Amino acid sequence: MPTVEVSDLKDGDFLLDVREDDEWAAGHAGGALHIPMSDFVARYGELTEAAPQDGRVFVICRSGGRSAQVTMYLAQQGIDAVNVAGGMQVWEAAGRPVVTDSGAPGVVA
Repeated sequence: MPTVEVSDLKDGDFLLDVREDDEWAAGHAGGALHIPMSDFVARYGELTEAAPQDGRVFVICRSGGRSAQVTMYLAQQGIDAVNVAGGMQVWEAAGRPVVTDSGAPGVVA
């Protein structure tokens, strides 16, 4: 399965966060699309509407496990999806910004 390191992500890359609502509320990457893995199949259309045409989808969760499962599902649907290794824990440790819905600094829960 294709995997990318947080350090390889660029500003403007399309990030899909598949963590649950409470995790998202505590803190997330600004600009990410949030569809919890538990709702993913039902809300799949939200991704296809928001994702760039012919663009790559970078899938992230807390540590990389759930995002790996969603990445495999997306690949089966013909979407160019890549799992972000280490997830939001590595994102935060790398000094990338973590925000709440209000834009205030957040934490990875």
